[in-house]
Amino acid sequence: MTDKRIVLTTISSKSEAEDLAWELVERKLAACVNIIEMQGSIYRWKGEIKSEKECLLLIKTTAAASEHLVAAIRDLHPYDVPEYIEIPIERGSSKYLDWIAESVEVPG
Repeated sequence: MTDKRIVLTTISSKSEAEDLAWELVERKLAACVNIIEMQGSIYRWKGEIKSEKECLLLIKTTAAASEHLVAAIRDLHPYDVPEYIEIPIERGSSKYLDWIAESVEVPG
C-alpha cells in the first residue's frame, strides 16, 4: 500500500468540473484531475429517485493532503452534499507515484 489516493467526486457540468479541477491543481492539493464527461447518475435525494447527467472527477493526491482536499471540495463544490470517496492506491508505477508526491503539497 502507498500513501497515494484517488478521490472521486461528481459535479453537474463540464465547466464546473474544469473550474474545480483547475483550482485543486493550482492549490497543489491534486497532482492531476481526470474529468469523465457527462455520465448518467441515478440516485435517491430527499425521498425521490433522480436521474441526472454528471461529470466524474478522478483526483490524484496523497494521504497527507486528503483532509485539505476534502475541505476545498466542500468549500468550492456547488452541491449541498458533494461526493467525496477516497480510494487508497495499493501500488503503481514508482515514477508516477513519485510525481504525485512531488506535485502535491500539504498546506502549512
